[in-house]
Amino acid sequence: MSDLEAVRQFYAEELRAVANLKSERLVKAFAKVPREHFLGPGPWQIVNPWWLETDPSYRTTSDADPRHLYHNVLVGIDPNRRLNNGQPSFLAFLIDSLELQEGEHVVHIGCGTGYYTAIMAEVVGSNGRVTAIEIDPDLARHARSNLSYLAHVQIIEGDGGKHDPGPSDAILVNAGVTHPSLVWLDSLRHGGRLLLFLTAETDTAGSGGGYVLKVTFKPGGLACCFISRVGVFSCVGTRDPELNEKLKNAFTGETWKSVQSLRRDAHEATDTCWLHGETFCLSKLAVLE
Repeated sequence: MSDLEAVRQFYAEELRAVANLKSERLVKAFAKVPREHFLGPGPWQIVNPWWLETDPSYRTTSDADPRHLYHNVLVGIDPNRRLNNGQPSFLAFLIDSLELQEGEHVVHIGCGTGYYTAIMAEVVGSNGRVTAIEIDPDLARHARSNLSYLAHVQIIEGDGGKHDPGPSDAILVNAGVTHPSLVWLDSLRHGGRLLLFLTAETDTAGSGGGYVLKVTFKPGGLACCFISRVGVFSCVGTRDPELNEKLKNAFTGETWKSVQSLRRDAHEATDTCWLHGETFCLSKLAVLE
């Protein structure tokens, strides 16, 4: 084992501990996939810890040694736009929550330059399939190049809220939305899992905060619950101003803990509705097994 392979192995084990990972295939994927392949040549821009009031917000690695990347740090993809390669422990937690199995079809919306897409591709294996969607043309171009070595990965440049990926076992929406796209809900197979960042925008730059919603297609309907807080940029095309205001109010207090299902049937809003929209409702009612 080379020194760099040993560093990747340690990095993967650290993520296992920090994110409490259950999937052995996921740990092995983090130990295998070269993060530097997806971030361009070094030196790299590392995001300073949030508690440091420093200017600039990034620090530059001392050299181009890829070992700098095998820590639980955010790495700048385009610092001028404050676009970063996601926090490894957080993305590891999300991917683990998708409960991916070998041979499944997973959809990654907002794939960036493709690092975490490659991680999921390793988990589902060559018998599986990955559809990665990125709306930013430059990022999509980089992702297509970076992932070209994986024959079972398809890169789509376009709006992830409108592109139909076909029947899917798991979907990760890596950007903030005010509501689930009907395309995502329609494409979920029985037993399928959807993770989306339900957020309220807090500024005109498109950043916002909220919670990660996990939706599971069970025999009795769409069960769901919030599994984590999140702060993230918004997803283009999947935001509604009215719902944004409703979310700001709904996230006050801890009533979000009462959400148990996602209803798609037409009904009047009642006190069992946590967030009632025209095409969906996050409900306090449980799904019958």
